[in-house]
Amino acid sequence: MSRTCPTPPSLSYEIYPPHTPAAHERFDGLLSELAATAPDYVSVTSNGDAERRAATLSTVHHLVHHTRLRPLVHLTCVGQGRDALADLIRHVIDLGVRGVLALRGDRLPGPDGAPVPVENPDELPFARYLVELVREVEADSTATLAAGRLSVGVAAYPVRHPESPSFQHDVEVLLAKQRSGADYAITQVYFRSEDYTNLQRAAARAGVRIPLIPGLLPVDSTERLARLCALTGVAPDPALAHALESARSPGERRRIGVDFASRLARTALDAGAPGIHVYTFNNAAAPLELVDALDLPRSRSLTRDDLAARIGA
Repeated sequence: MSRTCPTPPSLSYEIYPPHTPAAHERFDGLLSELAATAPDYVSVTSNGDAERRAATLSTVHHLVHHTRLRPLVHLTCVGQGRDALADLIRHVIDLGVRGVLALRGDRLPGPDGAPVPVENPDELPFARYLVELVREVEADSTATLAAGRLSVGVAAYPVRHPESPSFQHDVEVLLAKQRSGADYAITQVYFRSEDYTNLQRAAARAGVRIPLIPGLLPVDSTERLARLCALTGVAPDPALAHALESARSPGERRRIGVDFASRLARTALDAGAPGIHVYTFNNAAAPLELVDALDLPRSRSLTRDDLAARIGA
């Protein structure tokens, strides 16, 4: 009699292309440390101008040709027309990429600090249109994909998006992305366990059936917490902020951030989350401690002998 093995939680990380000589020097070490935990994929951010998009593609090329890590490429609507985006999707397919994260993206601030207005009338206004475009390009690339499909992820918001009129509106947007062809969603960061479970319940009631992967960041400094909250519009957790401010050493702050993130992760996994996605800010120390705390490497990795034994069981 055959036995069905339980699916282990997925593990993935977010990284961004290095932008300075010092960051480039540290980058291969970061990738080696992350690869040691056998992640399912590593997402590579992209936003803003052509220079940043070029850096993303260079990073993806490096991952494909010089590592065993599977890249998930961020695609953003901002700053690009439909035809340029279609060409970019074809290019990442040709690079060997088989997964993308379809995002609207954030507009870069102008000299006055306000977001730069839309200049390209052909720019896609919402991520769901980008998902549809990915599926259109995919349909024309069946030979390259060996009749397969791209894995298309989107963003989900456990806490109301700063530009959204309501949390329920965010849920309806997520449903629209699913209808356009999204396979799964990765959440924005959050600081309360109930934020994820509330999103789970609201999404299910609305008809969302795609997996919702919690996005987690083990915050290890007050500066990073402030930056994170400014980027996302999510209010900081007062207890976490106080603990980080009161800590007496970097090691203590890292332990506080890891413990806090591990509680969020365990609650989400206990509630049925299919895995976790860890935002790294290109620093592996706290993310790896989080993965160790959750015991994911041992539960996810199978040796060749383990696999052979299971297949023959």
